[in-house]
Amino acid sequence: MSSTTAVPTTALKRSPVWHWIRRVTSNFLVRRLAKALFTIWFVTSLIFFLVRLMPSNPVEVYINELIMYYSLTYAEARDQAASLFAIDLDAPLYQQYFEYMGQLLHGNLGTSLRSPGTPVMEIIVTFLPWTIFSVGIGLLVSFTLGVGLGMLMAYKREVFWEPILSGIASVLSSIPSYIIGIVLLVYLGVYWGLVPIHQMRGSRSPGIPPGFTPAFIADIFFHAAMPIATYVLATIGTWILSMKSSTMSTLGEDYITVARARGLSEARITTAYVGRNAMLPLVTELAINLGFVVGGSILIENIFVYQGIGFRLLQALNTRDYPLMQGIFLMITVSVIFSNLLADFIYSWLDPRIRIGGGE
Repeated sequence: MSSTTAVPTTALKRSPVWHWIRRVTSNFLVRRLAKALFTIWFVTSLIFFLVRLMPSNPVEVYINELIMYYSLTYAEARDQAASLFAIDLDAPLYQQYFEYMGQLLHGNLGTSLRSPGTPVMEIIVTFLPWTIFSVGIGLLVSFTLGVGLGMLMAYKREVFWEPILSGIASVLSSIPSYIIGIVLLVYLGVYWGLVPIHQMRGSRSPGIPPGFTPAFIADIFFHAAMPIATYVLATIGTWILSMKSSTMSTLGEDYITVARARGLSEARITTAYVGRNAMLPLVTELAINLGFVVGGSILIENIFVYQGIGFRLLQALNTRDYPLMQGIFLMITVSVIFSNLLADFIYSWLDPRIRIGGGE
């Protein structure tokens, strides 16, 4: 009996289809992509149930608002809320879950409860560019300055200002971003009055038409100046210390000694040998940090009343707008996971041993 069953199994393993399946499933990139998709499904499902475990629900929050601000009776407020929200919170939880996943498979994130008739995707598309602009500019500026200062400090370890900059970088890297934002707001905007903080609220001025004009570009930079400064100060310390450590490690490599023995100029060694190799770990770290663009903006945008996607998410949390919360959290999940996937791809491209060790 065992010999008769072993023949087709052996034949299957020798078939071209089975060989192709094994090659695909053992591929490094395919396995990473499958892991990313599974993680997105798992986190999305977890978020669906977690938001419904929060105290209160959108209907109760809206009823309390009507009673508090409009002095309605509970019955009047309940009737008005029932006519506003297009969601059946009394349906079984599993039924709500399968309906939500079915909508996701069709690319539908649902409709906001507090903005009736407005799709969640439309809200995300409206507010997300402002967050990408402010956090993206801050991250690129801090990365560029941090890499330059870190490499300079690695070469100038004997000068008097090197330990001072190292200490400042260590302090900045240990302070949370929202603390830096509060300090900037209190001192620059309130105590010293150096920044017109009230005029900088929002993402742009309503009287300036959008477009690639000097007036509009200056206006959006004016409104994003404080969040950008906060992101730069909150991240530049990490880039400085990381680049300094990576550069010092690279300077001790044998190929740097060989390059100097060949008579290459110091500028050539710095740019072509030291700089490129020292930046490799930081480039992959930058790819990972890009995924946290949205999640890291929640507190900063609310401190400066900068109307990006983080500002909108906190409003959704306060009002228990389930579809909008789920849509923004899904976007954050996808951005973080695929930024890590991008980092894996960069690592595998820079170092083929990772692909080979991964089973390719």
